[in-house]
Amino acid sequence: MRVAILSRNSKLYSTRRLVEAGTALGHEVDVIDTMHCYMDITSSKPSVRYKGKSLPKYDAVIPRIGASVTFYGTAVVRQFEMMGTFSINESVAISRSRDKLRSLQLLSRKGVGLPRTGFAHHPDNVTDLIKNVGGAPVVIKLLEGTQGIGVVLADTQKAAESIVEAFMGLKANILVQEYIKEAGGADIRCLVIGEKVVAAMKRQAAAGEFRSNLHRGGSAELVKLTPEERKTAVSAAKIMGLNMCGVDILRSNHGPVVMEVNSSPGLEGIEAATKKDVAKMVFEFIAKDAKPNKTKTKGKG
Repeated sequence: MRVAILSRNSKLYSTRRLVEAGTALGHEVDVIDTMHCYMDITSSKPSVRYKGKSLPKYDAVIPRIGASVTFYGTAVVRQFEMMGTFSINESVAISRSRDKLRSLQLLSRKGVGLPRTGFAHHPDNVTDLIKNVGGAPVVIKLLEGTQGIGVVLADTQKAAESIVEAFMGLKANILVQEYIKEAGGADIRCLVIGEKVVAAMKRQAAAGEFRSNLHRGGSAELVKLTPEERKTAVSAAKIMGLNMCGVDILRSNHGPVVMEVNSSPGLEGIEAATKKDVAKMVFEFIAKDAKPNKTKTKGKG
């Protein structure tokens, strides 16, 4: 098969591993910088051009679309879909998962466990917004934040009110969520491929930090999932319509709760923690499921 990896940097661990795994399995793999693609929209034969030439016909694409380039990146993925190319994650599913508020609303509608969450553009009563999710301590998140950036823990009601008012003064969109203290600064990253959790790791926040992101000094180790945690991760991926994703779960007193669904999960941490060849599993899924003009997206909304 001929497969394109849409990535801005061919030297990134995840991109390199995907190239290695695909090549080892006998596939022809190209890395395409998403932001250097341009598209012929109006032609009866849609195409993607790259560095002055039309790209060849690919059997499948693997989007590695960073959050900062979601709009243009999903447009490129959509153009490949118009050409009949199979995408392991479709453009509409990527867009759906990148909108944190939309994601939480869709997961909530399907009964997936979530932390209590509040959202408002300009609440008349900030105190009520905070108390409605259980009161301080609370986690306040920028809707556009990634990798733990724009996530603040407010220990007291007064601190929470000040942070909310400061963000709103900057006209930022924010979520206010209950703080799951019993998680102990740890979360679980479940890597889902094709409606199955293929690898899972527990990420522990560094001392003095509540965010468990590996980019922020957190550590990772192998973890054994409960059946309920597996079911929650698979359900979240399916609701988002993603064939491959990372589902971040916290262990709360009322069961597993989903914090985020990541459509371009990094492979370095989870491969190191689990010793599993996740990149190979991606290509095994594509080889089994990729067919021209095939739509795999199951999510709604």
